Amino acid sequence: MATVSRTGQSTTSVFIADDHAIMRKGLHDLIQAEPEFDVCGEAANGTEALKKIEELVPDIVVTDIDMPQMSGIDIAVAVRKKKLNASVILLTMYDDESFYTAAMDAGVKGYVLKDGAVSDIVQALKAVSEGKYYLSPALSSLTIGRVQEHLEQLDGRSPLVGLTLTERKILRLIGRNKSTKEIAEELFVSNRTIDSHRANIAAKLNLRGNNALLRFALEHKDRL
Repeated sequence: MATVSRTGQSTTSVFIADDHAIMRKGLHDLIQAEPEFDVCGEAANGTEALKKIEELVPDIVVTDIDMPQMSGIDIAVAVRKKKLNASVILLTMYDDESFYTAAMDAGVKGYVLKDGAVSDIVQALKAVSEGKYYLSPALSSLTIGRVQEHLEQLDGRSPLVGLTLTERKILRLIGRNKSTKEIAEELFVSNRTIDSHRANIAAKLNLRGNNALLRFALEHKDRL
């Protein structure tokens, strides 16, 4: 919720979630230097972040996309499901269309490349606080793919619509001809978990046969 600064002016409250203390400190100092914003809290993992967001009810949440326990996208989805009055800005190292698409589907209002956070974060906060969306200039080409995917969804041609972010990641790894064991080791989960994901992906895509997932992954590798 909006707070009141020492000068008596109304400010926009901002919550920061990042598992790197140096990054949190840098963001805190950048944001706190702006008179219209006030950092109301911080967290080092996703579970802690969501709990504090529910308690503090900030206007804006700035979170890394890669967080322990819950990802930034998971946080955004939870904020929306719980109907918390907070806009989410994601910080990311990935200039990848699939991550951007997942973020937009989660209701994220800002998508900022970490490499440009120093110059972009304040602009992102100002845009989002005014009810606008913000995308780092370096990532603007991603909107082209997003618009194309939206058009495909409208006429039912995109077979990837129903896949989660994790399922897309697994499908990408399948497309690199990685085995279930190799994928499980890379994602730090059990072989059984990957087998379950493979079965779910195949069911969603209506695929059958031992090599069906691999063929599909290779055919759609530019969209995963």
